[in-house]
Order: sequence, then structure tokens, then C-alpha cells
Amino acid sequence: MSDTAGPTQRAPALTRARCALVLAGLLALGMPAPAVPALPSLAQLEADAAVIGRIRVITADVFDTADPREDHAIFRWANAFRVRTRPEVIERALTFRSGERLTVGAIEESERVLRSLRILYEVTIRPVAYRDGVVDIDVDTRDTWTFAPGISASRSGGANSGSVSVSEANLLGTGTAVSIGGFSNVDRTGAEFSVSHDRAFGGLLAAGFSHARNSDGERQTLTLARPFYSLDSRRAGGLLAARDDRIDALYNAGAVVAEYRRREDRAELSYGWSAGRVEGWTRRHAVGLLLREDGWSRVPGRRAPAVLPADETLVAPFLRVSLIEDRFEKSRNLDQVARPEFLPMGLAATLQLGHAGRSWGSTRDAWLYAMSVSRGFEPAATQTLLAQASLSGQYTDGRAYRQTAGARLQYYLPHHRRWGFHASLAGDVLTNPAPLDALPLGGDNGLRGYPLRYQSGNRRVVLTLEERLYTDLFWWRLFRVGGAAFVDVGRAWGGDNVNVAHPGWLADVGFGLRVFSVRASFTSVLHVDLAFPLVSDGDIRRVQFLVRNRTSF
Repeated sequence: MSDTAGPTQRAPALTRARCALVLAGLLALGMPAPAVPALPSLAQLEADAAVIGRIRVITADVFDTADPREDHAIFRWANAFRVRTRPEVIERALTFRSGERLTVGAIEESERVLRSLRILYEVTIRPVAYRDGVVDIDVDTRDTWTFAPGISASRSGGANSGSVSVSEANLLGTGTAVSIGGFSNVDRTGAEFSVSHDRAFGGLLAAGFSHARNSDGERQTLTLARPFYSLDSRRAGGLLAARDDRIDALYNAGAVVAEYRRREDRAELSYGWSAGRVEGWTRRHAVGLLLREDGWSRVPGRRAPAVLPADETLVAPFLRVSLIEDRFEKSRNLDQVARPEFLPMGLAATLQLGHAGRSWGSTRDAWLYAMSVSRGFEPAATQTLLAQASLSGQYTDGRAYRQTAGARLQYYLPHHRRWGFHASLAGDVLTNPAPLDALPLGGDNGLRGYPLRYQSGNRRVVLTLEERLYTDLFWWRLFRVGGAAFVDVGRAWGGDNVNVAHPGWLADVGFGLRVFSVRASFTSVLHVDLAFPLVSDGDIRRVQFLVRNRTSF
């Protein structure tokens, strides 16, 4: 639908004009104006079994030049430079349709879905008229800035990385994302092209393709699938495929001790079905076929690991079952600044089981399993605890093989409008890992005061404590600003590649700045941190300076 009135909308507009003139005349004569009944709440409309009538989508430019704070030449130029999101792009993402019964759950889920789109900055869904059991809905959205030419640089764990790219996340207002550019990091340099659309072919499929040519190999991905777009979706399925050929490094105490070539091929073909949302719960089923091919080899002229795993091929039909509770909590100032956040407080669980057999072309007979579960809790008023756990691996020859188990707890305690405490505790365990399987720990994944991949092992624990500041600063109407003081404590141990210099617990303290690019589709959060290791000797710098882009606080 368009926000431009057509011939059928002119008569209501004239009627409203006449009503306004009558109202003005009554006021001029000193007569009381007739009371305008307030619209019922969404909950009341649901209780009244209201049916959704007209749905009008109104898309707006990035900057609101009617606001004096944004009525500047550069903002007007920015609005004129780009194409506003087409209303049909928004319509395809809505989880409710005209003619359906209104439910609060569908309205709230639509807001969550729309706010997850990188191309939108603001979303408001509201009833605007109610008569004879029919309610009209307006969906107001405001775009983000989606064109991003530029140069980026970051530093973490004592290593630098950067990129030069040109990307557009909303090509001609269609929701199509295109990107091309080059990058350089501690592992490799390369050039990459990607194109994707979450609702291509009239909203039927999510489609995407990427290709990277790197200094040490190539990487391609392909997606052509229909996901479960909402909790009420009834069908899903499609094809996912990826290929990666690269050189990986084995680290010890932050230094490269060996290198090897790694080849990975992944593919999945699946079909899923669901009865939709029933009494606040959604159950989904899927069947499919997956392919995993892994290969390892030595790199001429480079020091190789003492042992390389044997090449492996697994082809397995599988069954997947998911259960999701429709319970989300809307909040602010947790992992973002001054933006709505939707915390998944309900139970969400997934179990997948498949069997790889030699008759399918696999190198071994094995049961493949993967499961995950998450839930939110409220220990007390204003407190939030999010818990997650996962388990995956293979069962072959009477034992678990290459099994990974992990769990994470996140705790939020807002204690002032601008201040909040956050704690995160995560742990992982590898059981019967293959050679080279390891859990790294360092400046790039948990311990900001240490070099990247400083420790590794088949056990890992990381605790992070942060006091967060959420300011009211809104620089140039583009950037929200926050800050954090933090403590990191962690350790990785076990296996064949233990850090002999510092095998025990490590800790650091630090503070930093957070800059949220809230008006841009890339929605990155610039982290600028100073971290000070508490357990070290002469081989670790006393101060680590980190500049990184993340998706949240």
C-alpha cells in the first residue's frame, strides 16, 4: 500500500475537512464541541474481537526536517540523495493482514520484526479508526542511512584490521543489500562481493550470495530459502550452502606456532511446517538433508602442526523440532542507548538429530545431534537474567566425538535512568575433540587486556562485569553515546596446546567509550577501550588499546 491518497481516499478527506469547519464554527459561537471518543487500546480491541480493516504504510525519510533540530541543509541534502523505502517492503514484513482478527501478539511481533530490519530507524504501529468492529491500522516508519562508502579500522588483542568498501543496504528503496570492498586482518587480506534480500521474489524467499577471493583461498555462500518469518508462519524450507578454503593458524601465548590449510563445505536442504502460534506457543518441525565435508592439509614452506585430523565427509538426513514461547519484554538502555530492545523472556528450545551412514557417502557411521535452550527470568523488580545453553557433536563407536557444550548467563540491573550494571558468565567444554579443535581466549573474545588467542584449550570460562553509562548525548542527531568500566576474568585450559607461560586465571580492568551510529543501517557500535592486564609479566603490554565495531554495548 502507498501513503499517497488515491481516488477512493479523497471523499473521506473532504468529509474530515467539512467536520473541521463545523467544529471551528461551533467553537467560534462559544458552543461546546462534541466529544471525540478515544480509540480503545490494543488489548481492548483484541477482547472485542476487532477485525483489521485498512492497513496504511507511511514511510519517512532519514531526517525529519519538520523538527528544527534536523532542519539543516546537510540533512535535507541527505534525504534528497536517497530513495525512500517502498511501502510494499514494509507490508511484506508485517505479521498481520487485512481481514484478520487483531491480536496484540501479532502487532508486537510486527514491531519486533520491523525494528530488526537494518533499513529502519523508527517504527510505530497504531490504530487510527474503529467502527462496526473494524479497526484501521497505520504503520509509520522512518528510514536509516543505508549508503556507506568508507574506510574502517580496528584494533583488538594487539592486532590491527581494516577495510575499504562501498555498500548499500536498501538499493532504490527495495530492501536489497549490495556490498563490494577489500579487507585486511591478522589472518588474511581479500576482496568480497555480496548481494542479499530478506524477502525477494515478492516476499517469498530470503536470497543471498557472497564471494570472497582472499590471500589464502576463497569463500562462497549461497542462500535461497523461505524461513519461518514469524511465530505464525506455517511453512519454511530451502537451500543453504557455503564453501571456505583458507589457511588457519595455531596460536600459543598470542604468537603463531603452526599453520595449516582448512577446507570446509556445508550444505543443507530442508522443509519445515508449523501450526503457527497456539495459545502463546509455536511448535515447528523440519526434515532435511545436510552435508559436511572437512579437509586439512600442510602448507608448503610453513611450519605445520604435529598432527592433522583425517579428512571427513558426513551426509545425514535429519529431523529438527523447535518450541518457542511468545513472551518478549520491551525495554531500553540495556545493550543499546535510547532505543527499544526486545528481550526473549520465554522458553525457546531446538533439537536436531540426524544419522550419517557410509551408504550415504559418509566416512563413518555417526549420529549427529544439536540442541539449544534459552529462557529469561526476573529475579526481582527491574532485574533481568537471560540463560542460554547448547550442545552439539557426534555419537560414534560408542562415545561422543567432537562434542561442544556451552552455557551463558547475562544479568541486567538498571539502577538509574543513565546507569546500569551488566554481568556475563560463559563456559564451554570440548569432549573428545579432533586435533586442532580448541577454544581460544584473548583480546578478541573476552579478555580485553591480553593479546588475541592468548590461551586455548578444551575448557573455557569468561566472567565480565560492566558498569554502563547511558548518556543523553545525541551528536549531530546521528550518534548516541555511552561508556563502560569493566572487569574481565577468564581462563582456557586442557588439551595439547596449553599456554605454558600463563596457564592459570587471567584478569584485566579497563574503561571505554561507546558510540552508537543509530541513524545508519550498519548499526555498528564503536568500542574505544583501554584495558590493563592484572596478571602479566614482561611479555604482555601494560596497556591494551582497542578500537572495535560491535553490534551492541
